[in-house]
Amino acid sequence: MRIRTDFPYETRHEDVRIPLPDGTRLYARVWRPLTDEPVPALLEYLPDRLTDWTVPRDRQRHPWYAGHGYASVRVDVRGHGNSEGLPGDAYDAVELADGVAVVNWLAGQEWCTGRVGVFGIGRGGSAALRIAALAPGPLGAVVAVCATDDRYDNDVHYLGGSVLAVGMHSRAATTLAFTARPPDPQYVGEEWRELWLRRLEAVEPPVHTWLAHQTRDAYWRHGSVREEYGAVRAAVLAVGGWHDPYRDTVLRLARHLPQDRVRAIIGPWSHQYPDRGLPPGPAIGFLQETLRWWDHHLKDVENDVMAEPLLRSWISDAHPPATVYEELPGRWVADPAWPSPHVTPVTYGFQGAPVLVDSPQRTGLDAGRFLPLGNDADLPPDQRDEDARSACFDFPVPESAEPIEILGRPSVSLRLTTAAPTGQVVARLCDVAPDGSSTLVTRGALNLSARYGPDRAVEAQIGEPETLLLELNGIGYAFPPGHRVRLAVSSTYWPWIWPQPDAAGFTLDPAGSSLTLPVRARAEDAVEWEEPEQSAPLGVAYPATLEEPRPERLVVRDVARDEWTLEVDPKYGGTRVYPDGLECTEDAVEAYTVDEGGPLSARTRSEWTIRLHRPELAWDVTIDTRSEISCDADAFHTEDEVVCREGGEVVFHRTWEKRIPRTAG
Repeated sequence: MRIRTDFPYETRHEDVRIPLPDGTRLYARVWRPLTDEPVPALLEYLPDRLTDWTVPRDRQRHPWYAGHGYASVRVDVRGHGNSEGLPGDAYDAVELADGVAVVNWLAGQEWCTGRVGVFGIGRGGSAALRIAALAPGPLGAVVAVCATDDRYDNDVHYLGGSVLAVGMHSRAATTLAFTARPPDPQYVGEEWRELWLRRLEAVEPPVHTWLAHQTRDAYWRHGSVREEYGAVRAAVLAVGGWHDPYRDTVLRLARHLPQDRVRAIIGPWSHQYPDRGLPPGPAIGFLQETLRWWDHHLKDVENDVMAEPLLRSWISDAHPPATVYEELPGRWVADPAWPSPHVTPVTYGFQGAPVLVDSPQRTGLDAGRFLPLGNDADLPPDQRDEDARSACFDFPVPESAEPIEILGRPSVSLRLTTAAPTGQVVARLCDVAPDGSSTLVTRGALNLSARYGPDRAVEAQIGEPETLLLELNGIGYAFPPGHRVRLAVSSTYWPWIWPQPDAAGFTLDPAGSSLTLPVRARAEDAVEWEEPEQSAPLGVAYPATLEEPRPERLVVRDVARDEWTLEVDPKYGGTRVYPDGLECTEDAVEAYTVDEGGPLSARTRSEWTIRLHRPELAWDVTIDTRSEISCDADAFHTEDEVVCREGGEVVFHRTWEKRIPRTAG
């Protein structure tokens, strides 16, 4: 990593409040170059608190953009951080309308040329796409990193029509805790308490809404760019990582947006900006690449950014299974279009007699983290134990053959007969080395009730054979000679997938089943990147602690009860002290439990504690939350609790209990 301190422009930054049409003011931080000439504006818009939670990351890139001649602006969403107003549902109509209003406000400032770009990662990248679909006039370009175009099937809520237990629960619990954080009196003054209490009264556990919509209905279609690619008029640079769950959005945007307005990059990364150097690498000079994008689309600079291939992607070489890789072996490749003319589907038929697939409930404990962030225990370990609980079909790569290089989304056609009206299928593609180790390459899932589409729930026909098509997540990977391509099929995948009420599994007929791989012709591709570069870091201190750190992921078995629990420390923040004096501590633990007695034993629990402390202001607040989900055959049962204290005194306490019918999940 190269730290840049010398820029074409000197810069300054200031905090401002952006007025919205209804009088609400959003808190913003603006970095600007010192010049008398107006410049384009770049906006990053999300709820994650610009004065504490994202400030280290913001300092790496916003001053860098300002130093290259842009007004780079970070804005807190309504009802979050130091912004006024009440929190709402993610990407609701109010949040998106506010985003459009911010774009128009930036364009109207005397220091702005009237041209605006929007960028972000995760929630911020998804907001950028959604704002682009509303097509505000000043918006000329977008950089969307690890973003989703489909709120239902390419986010943290559902996968193939099945409830994402680990994704939905973790995100809902985290969102509840984060939304309950107060404004900071250092920046909003004495009104912080009044703003906080009004905000707390409006808080509602998001899991209530997410579980109430178990098919892809109008709620999920709202704001999903997948519904309206044609509405996006801005130029879009779509960026993702093969170890990020949102990577298929990049492939879809490359396919559906006009080629003169889209370019796509997929690297080996987790859910992180590609210049941060977090595992797995290698990192790239991402800021320099985006600068080329902004210069061309917002300053009319004649550079070669649109002469780049439509898709530049990383293809990993074979590697032994591990939960973290500093850097993966492999290479960059370039494709002029998507679907690529270099990729050909190749189908492999299954062999053998029909097999009953009735996986133990604990199958999936070695799935790895749903949203990897570059931590030590994020990625899936050796899959041999998982393979033993699945039906496996192997396809050897001959010693004399070239590597089988795949790029895109594999698919599986499965001939099934079910013994129950509900169920699900999970397929994992693995690379099996000569020593027997099994590295997970990619995977996919299908709720049997969603086999005719995610917008409806149709029970399975008991005893009637049916052929199902299941797409796996996209990947770039090379299977070398002497290895085996393995397709492993299971009927459970806890805690990624919430179990269906019936546990009867299904019978798989290999004679009517196959695996199709997107095989890419090997070629010498010339893709080069600059060295990663950022502006000087903020200088956050991380005090040492005497406490023994918890394992990131710990599997506990209660032998007598035949119960399995995955305990997770999400490792979000720990304790940190900011240069402005703020002390922030976050502690969270999640637990996902199931026993072999049946799928109705599944349950989840999260506990969060957040402390914000300013000794010089005698300001000390603590937020404690608890979130739980359990089920019976007919309903999910959720329990949530929020307790907020100021100086040790409880100022807010509320609990929620809700029964949500199981309509598809």
